[in-house]
Amino acid sequence: MKENYIISGIQQIGIGVENFAEAWRYYIEVFNMDIRILEDDKVAELMLPYTGGKPQKRRAAIALNLQGGGGFEIWQYSDRKPKPADFEIQAGDLGVFAAKIKSKHVEKTYELFSKKPNINLLGKPEISIDGNKTFFMKDPYGNIFQIVHDTTIYRNEGRLTGGIVGAMIGVTDIEKAMPIYRDILGYDIVIADETGTFNDIKVLPSGEGQFRRRILSHSKPRQGSFSELFGKSYIELVQPLERAPRKIYEGRFWGDPGFIQICFDVRNTDVLRKKCEEMGYPFTVDSSQSFKEGESFDMGEAAGQFAYIEDPDGTLIELVEAHKIPLLKKLNLYLDLRKRDPRKPLSKKMLGMLRFMKVKPESL
Repeated sequence: MKENYIISGIQQIGIGVENFAEAWRYYIEVFNMDIRILEDDKVAELMLPYTGGKPQKRRAAIALNLQGGGGFEIWQYSDRKPKPADFEIQAGDLGVFAAKIKSKHVEKTYELFSKKPNINLLGKPEISIDGNKTFFMKDPYGNIFQIVHDTTIYRNEGRLTGGIVGAMIGVTDIEKAMPIYRDILGYDIVIADETGTFNDIKVLPSGEGQFRRRILSHSKPRQGSFSELFGKSYIELVQPLERAPRKIYEGRFWGDPGFIQICFDVRNTDVLRKKCEEMGYPFTVDSSQSFKEGESFDMGEAAGQFAYIEDPDGTLIELVEAHKIPLLKKLNLYLDLRKRDPRKPLSKKMLGMLRFMKVKPESL
């Protein structure tokens, strides 16, 4: 069988913040992102194309909700004052303008959130173009989250919500964006494709205008170590038809406040690199080029390789191949993923050990 690359799912969406501890406490309280996969405070030496040509020190952590879905990479500059966007981000602006959070019961989640004073609800539950109930909320830092219907649960912890199940990404032309999302990332099914005005997004800035929206998913179940944890995911491409969308990170650095990137967990980076080059989307950052063959990039408590590509509108897509992850740090227990079948998911018993890495908000 011809060796191919593997995409296991959405690993995380990066969120740039101005106060690391405060933001993480909020995301634990609201979204139960309380499993610390890794945390470090190293210098980002390889991201020079996106950090003004200079290495930048930052504090970052990847947090998960064990009910399933991708995580958050919470990210703050250490020696540089983060620069928020100097304009209100509109529906369809270029980049990730909303993160999708999975919920087994959208209306009950809305009722729960409506009782919390620190959650800014944007309207009420409406029917999305996929036929399911949805609603939007905004965190205290201006980031918009869409709560969407998804009943799959990886580990039942009695919560209404899980983790990241997708993203809304602004584009200038849906058809031009399709090759990277369909042919490289594997989102080959069109769940819905509609043009017009939409009740569910009218609550967003400029959301009352005309849009073309396309929700994508993947026809084949994802494979790989974390595929069952991350689960099925959705990319919604949103094209404004009545205005020219702005680049969310125009004039700012990677890591500044907002949704920095969408990150996919992958295997066989070398094969994926060739595929991206053939498709006209070469890696703009490639950690493997800085090390000898077989070496890993130190990610604090984990190790692996990472790379970045850009979609036609400059949205950053991160590709991470994990080589080593912590399972039980107190016992110095780590898992070397290179010694496993790259297509086989880790057992729930093994990944269940991550519950011992739960973070208490007061400890941050």
